[in-house]
Amino acid sequence: MEGQFGGDAFHASKIRETDPGGGGVDALCSVRFSDSHADAGHLSSLISVSDLPSLNAALNSLSAVFLFSGFLFIRSGKRESHRACMLIAFGCSILFLISYLVYHSQVGSVPFKGQGWVRPLYFAILLSHTILAVAVVPLALNVTVSGATPDSGDALSLTSGTRLPFL
Repeated sequence: MEGQFGGDAFHASKIRETDPGGGGVDALCSVRFSDSHADAGHLSSLISVSDLPSLNAALNSLSAVFLFSGFLFIRSGKRESHRACMLIAFGCSILFLISYLVYHSQVGSVPFKGQGWVRPLYFAILLSHTILAVAVVPLALNVTVSGATPDSGDALSLTSGTRLPFL
């Protein structure tokens, strides 16, 4: 199977065909990706700018899943699982931010084309979203660094001002 950049591209089913003995790490080690761009010392692009909004949505969704899972873990007393979920959610959010900034550095501002009553609603949501996005950065950094430190004490004291009232 040939990839879009001229090199060999293998899907998981093709890897199983090349090593029907059970997969595992050895099956992946035997796969060679030949790409003339990589051989020349530079890598071809893996994803186009037009794919970044979908990647952003996927990263945000993953972050939400890990945040909710972490919430459920801490409610059931599983601190290490909670900690892992929170760190993964933070990582997904960092990757989202990088992808978001790369996308908007390439395409610039994207104007809202809606008209009527939805226009002021959109801008009200956008304004509150922007303010909260800026405000959450130092808060998330503080809680993540403090929570990732083994001797941080009780995490509830770290997040007491960040919890939603209904939780």
